[in-house]
Amino acid sequence: MASCSPGRGWPMASDGAERLDATVSGRVQGVGFRWFVRDEAERMGLTGWVANEPGGTVRVVAEGDPEAIAQLVERLRQGPPGAHVGDLRFDRRPATGEFDAFGIRSGWHGGD
Repeated sequence: MASCSPGRGWPMASDGAERLDATVSGRVQGVGFRWFVRDEAERMGLTGWVANEPGGTVRVVAEGDPEAIAQLVERLRQGPPGAHVGDLRFDRRPATGEFDAFGIRSGWHGGD
């Protein structure tokens, strides 16, 4: 994934928080993957969103403590029971601070 440098359209949070932008592919739709991500992110104190995308992928945008972001990446690699993660592509950059909570966005596919 391409990254955008701070100062080029991305306001930065001042607390050292990071932003994760990830795309997960494999058998990740229709298996509760979005709910799994939301529960994990909330447990870790992260903000952002998760949504199904066309083509069968799931996109995750999360912000928070860099250690929690790293833990979320590891959980994304595993996924919930019934899922099979074939590929995980992600980018980390400074957080923007734009989110107040972590939510599930309606996306292309409403299968879970």
